[in-house]
Amino acid sequence: MKKCLVVDDSRVIRKVSRHILESLGFAVDEAENGKLGLDKCEEAMPDVVLLDWNMPVMTGIEFITQLRQREGGDKPKVVFCTTENDVAHIREAISAGADEYVMKPFDHETLQIKLQLVGMV
Repeated sequence: MKKCLVVDDSRVIRKVSRHILESLGFAVDEAENGKLGLDKCEEAMPDVVLLDWNMPVMTGIEFITQLRQREGGDKPKVVFCTTENDVAHIREAISAGADEYVMKPFDHETLQIKLQLVGMV
């Protein structure tokens, strides 16, 4: 079973994401900020990370930058999930190491398509 880590400070987004991901056959873990997300990656590297941009403690960009520098941190597919939709933000996310990008709010079909694009579904 593929593992997905949802890193988002919104409990609602984590809950919705978990529901969608579990229906797609993923084992899901959650973290409410980037620091806790990195801690979870140290314990067990996930196959996919759904990553929020704006969070307290550590932003999504800080998270992905640190993740990609760690041993095995190049393996997970990272999908940014955010309300930031301008081209500059998308470029920044991709150059920091993101594999895909999805706008909030997203639905089951949209998330499934993004996960297919990164080869996870």
